[in-house]
Amino acid sequence: MPECGNCGSFVTQRYVRVFTPEETENPRVCPYCDDLVRDGSTVRQARSSRR
Repeated sequence: MPECGNCGSFVTQRYVRVFTPEETENPRVCPYCDDLVRDGSTVRQARSSRR
């Protein structure tokens, strides 16, 4: 089962298919990561609150 590389939360196969490159099985961050966002090929601190 895929999980977030940052917080370890479960993510669906659909989320992985949409938000990760083909060769990657686990996303770097997920919707449950409050303080991080994807930025191109890296992960960065969010500029504003996501909630």
